[in-house]
Amino acid sequence: MVQAKTSDFQPLPLKILNVLSLLAGASLLVAVSWEILLGDPRHYSTDYLLLQGIVCVVFLADFFARMWMADHSWRFFFRNLYFFLLSVPYLNIVDWMGIELSHAEAMLMGLVPLLRALLGLYVLFTWIINNRVTRLLTSYVLSMLVFTYFAALIFYDYEIEVNPALHDFGDAIWWASMNLTTVGADIFAVTAVGKILTVLLPTLGMMMFPIFTVYVTQIYTRNRKSDS
Repeated sequence: MVQAKTSDFQPLPLKILNVLSLLAGASLLVAVSWEILLGDPRHYSTDYLLLQGIVCVVFLADFFARMWMADHSWRFFFRNLYFFLLSVPYLNIVDWMGIELSHAEAMLMGLVPLLRALLGLYVLFTWIINNRVTRLLTSYVLSMLVFTYFAALIFYDYEIEVNPALHDFGDAIWWASMNLTTVGADIFAVTAVGKILTVLLPTLGMMMFPIFTVYVTQIYTRNRKSDS
């Protein structure tokens, strides 16, 4: 999940944790999608909380194993503190303690699984890049698809019950795609989270577009050299 050393050698337990983290990240993405699209929008299911607890245990085990292997353990801890904070199963703790949350607290707590799903995306994406499965263009396309899906998932989760212009997840995908390409959609956000995404997506799209232009430039330069 996080890197402790630059050496290519890894002991067997750490390799096993790498595989488990990859599987946990993929499982969490599927579970979050299922919970948001098909579950109860007001409560998280018992099965989802159980899976999230298991995923968090895997992430924490991976984090502390890499911390133990690092040359400077506490420096590693503070540099990767956000991974640790996102790996704590807050919803499970609240559920186990029987704490009743206010609406605002529940909305804030509801962001944690989505952020943790983003951590799962990071694990998957890092694995793909490190294993050199993709090149620049494929990495660009994959990044755009991932950001579009994740933004649509968040937008759907927060807007579906309060936004009359949003009818299903297909509308959310359309909204995210149009905003990421800076075209804009005729669905306007009504929640604070949706409005923040409306600002962030076009910004991200403008930041990602130069990667595509660099790819085209490299192809053009390579063809010019081959012709000469």
